[in-house]
Amino acid sequence: MALWDKVRQGIDKAGKAAQDVFDEGKLRLEAYRAREQADKAAEALGYALFRAIEAGGELDADARSRLLEAVKDRDAEARRHENALAEAKARMDDPPEAPPPPPPSGAPDAPAPAPATPPPATSAAEPPPSAPF
Repeated sequence: MALWDKVRQGIDKAGKAAQDVFDEGKLRLEAYRAREQADKAAEALGYALFRAIEAGGELDADARSRLLEAVKDRDAEARRHENALAEAKARMDDPPEAPPPPPPSGAPDAPAPAPATPPPATSAAEPPPSAPF
């Protein structure tokens, strides 16, 4: 039965590793998309400012505040995703230690203490015990 337990543990471990890789990929994709949206919002702000200056004026306050808020919001979202990805990678690189397996049923919880007295010494007159082969 111990063999099947080891096989099951191996399968569970492989399944968890595959799930971790899948979750990391999902986080990477979310972080990438959020960063792309932040970049597009910053690009829109830059183009709006460029066009206003090129037209000889300034960017009106409403458009400026709306575009700045969009950049801030999307940048904050991108940072959240990037931080979540970094935390997930750190957890995968440094997994917590698993507790030791429980002792088999019927086994004592602690090892037996060593005898307090040393074994009796054999005298030089006695021949050493022979091992039957």
